[in-house]
Amino acid sequence: MDEYMSSPRVWGLMCPGSLEEVTRARHWTRDILSGHPCADDAELIVGELGANALVHTTSGGDTGSFHITLSLSPQAVTVSVTDAGGHPDQPQATQAAEDDTHGRGLSIVMTLACRLNITGNQHGRTVTAELHSPAEGATAC
Repeated sequence: MDEYMSSPRVWGLMCPGSLEEVTRARHWTRDILSGHPCADDAELIVGELGANALVHTTSGGDTGSFHITLSLSPQAVTVSVTDAGGHPDQPQATQAAEDDTHGRGLSIVMTLACRLNITGNQHGRTVTAELHSPAEGATAC
């Protein structure tokens, strides 16, 4: 049966546009990556990118949604979050004031990820973060 298993393995989750879905998405990520060395970072990235999709795009509207793709290979864990668009500007890291309660999410993702890629436009964007596994033969960030 192993000859039918592909590498990397890929999972997808469609989430309705409510903040409770970010918690569900984090648990989903934790379940898939149970015991993996990148599980904590991937869970945090899913939470940050999911929350950004809800707060900064139409994904957080009454009929909005966002989609998460999680890919696992021996060398890397890749997390992609696709939003519904609605904002003309590309996501960017901001410099939050010390007492601000928001504005650090993308900076945190950029710090954790070995690679960050943003594709799309105001009609929908995908933010992809890649974490390198500390497995044998994997290259460091």
